[in-house]
Amino acid sequence: MLRFLFPRLTAEPARGANLFAWVTAEARATHWYLDGAVEDSVDGRFAVLTTIAALASLRLEQAGEMGAHASVALTERFIEVMESEHREMGLGDPKLGRTMRKLVGALARRIELWRPAVGGGDWNDAARLSVYGDSEPPADALAHTGERLRELWRQLEAAADSAVAEGAIA
Repeated sequence: MLRFLFPRLTAEPARGANLFAWVTAEARATHWYLDGAVEDSVDGRFAVLTTIAALASLRLEQAGEMGAHASVALTERFIEVMESEHREMGLGDPKLGRTMRKLVGALARRIELWRPAVGGGDWNDAARLSVYGDSEPPADALAHTGERLRELWRQLEAAADSAVAEGAIA
């Protein structure tokens, strides 16, 4: 009602917020940390979050111009949230810019890492590098993570372009 009466005074939802909320909810699922043996730390959670965001971005690439806009919105929301989180952790302005560049670079590297995998490449190798980095996870944990990421990719592929852009993935 307020949006109708006062359209200029009612805040619009942040661009990419719904899709980022979906990515975040997926990254918070306990199976990554229990069955997937991902370290339950800031770094481990960041690895899962950026991996899922990378898969969402790759799916949006298939959606043409609308997908490109949604991918930009997802990245912008990622930056907003990461900046806010790092400020809450006490990181100040002199280091924040450099840190944000590293975080966005980590997302970009994961997108490039996953590009060949979703095109038919080695899925488990991409999962190992993207989620576990230099550490060698137990074989059953890697198998779990690889399979769950494949399931997420199948969900993303099955969803309509507009549903992915809006974060309404079933």
